Amino acid sequence: MIQSFPVFIGVTILFMGGCAFMTGQAVSGTWRPLWQAVTYALMLGAVDRFLVFALFGGQLLSLTGYVLDTAIITAIAAGSWRATRARRMCLQYPWLYERVGLFGWRQRLTHRA
Repeated sequence: MIQSFPVFIGVTILFMGGCAFMTGQAVSGTWRPLWQAVTYALMLGAVDRFLVFALFGGQLLSLTGYVLDTAIITAIAAGSWRATRARRMCLQYPWLYERVGLFGWRQRLTHRA
């Protein structure tokens, strides 16, 4: 049985995407590296496949479904990780760094006379 679009939006993007967002924040908030957030996202992808299977009758062992769902979940977790890291760097070290957009920071320029 093919997974429907509303199930994809509801389970993968809203529910598991929210979990991935919180995972990225938690991993970055404790100063851990990005690969840990990616590892957790791979596990969230497996949970997503199981929920679609158990609740909506989707295929449990669908490689393309797992890869697509996990790619989206990983992108959300990585984006959340990076945005949190940028915020934390500028809040923790305001004399060294300043924000540049949502995902970046740069070294603060100091002018000496």
